[in-house]
Amino acid sequence: MSGPTASGKTALAVELAARLGLEILSMDSMAVYQRMDIGTAKPDAADRARVPHHLIDLVEPHETFDTARWCEAAERTLQDLQQRGRGALFVGGTPLYLMAFFKGMMQGPGRDDALRARLEAQEEQQPGSLHEELSRRDPVAASRIHRRDRRRLVRALEVLELTGKPISEQQDHFDRADWARPCRIVVVHRPRDDLHARVKRRTEAMLAQGLLAETEAIERSGGFSMTAGAAIGYAECRDFLRGRYKDAMELRNRIRRNTHQLIRRQTTWLRRLPDVAWIDAELGVDAVHKAFAQAPEASR
Repeated sequence: MSGPTASGKTALAVELAARLGLEILSMDSMAVYQRMDIGTAKPDAADRARVPHHLIDLVEPHETFDTARWCEAAERTLQDLQQRGRGALFVGGTPLYLMAFFKGMMQGPGRDDALRARLEAQEEQQPGSLHEELSRRDPVAASRIHRRDRRRLVRALEVLELTGKPISEQQDHFDRADWARPCRIVVVHRPRDDLHARVKRRTEAMLAQGLLAETEAIERSGGFSMTAGAAIGYAECRDFLRGRYKDAMELRNRIRRNTHQLIRRQTTWLRRLPDVAWIDAELGVDAVHKAFAQAPEASR
């Protein structure tokens, strides 16, 4: 089950998993980080007690973590569930994880440390320049990567430099009809105005719960990696703590604006997928259950 941020997929997933006796595997690229709890809207203790959750709190915020490591962890977890005779429900709003695990990883070039160092230095000196460069050279990839996601921006430009081909073209296996492993996919969605209202409430709630204090505590004890530091909510709080915003209202507006942009990117990714059942979250868990039962099985 996937869907954009604030669509309500987590609550529906817990209800469905409890009903069907499944365990949840998180497909959230930021929920893998320990102590990043408020800004990632992780399932609370009650939900985790009700339904076992996996692939959450895997590494510290300062550690490097990528799609390949997540796929390896997901494979190990899935094998364990199968050995115990348990079913899995993958849930999350990171379409790249979904595609990489069920479609297969892109076989790209190896890393070039010197090139990466140059790109890193460029971004340090001119924040936003990597996204601008990628927008010129591979606008399709740039539309899918947040301007703060330095790790993915560096990788996209690295692939372009080393192969002469845009990374978006090399990920064309995501658009093919065949899948690396069978699955049924349901995407939970809501009308645009409803999502915007939910994002507003969510932002206010996170700040009220102590998102700034959580961010500051992580900064004091190890800090953030490039990827973790680009997470929406934390990135803006870090800028606020550095005095880059004039007041708390600007902080709120920045988080909301960047969340809306994330929702558009998530939706764009998900609409690329064939054999997907789209369901209005307001219809509830019964409708989601029915959608899974009726969804075509994506297979090889």
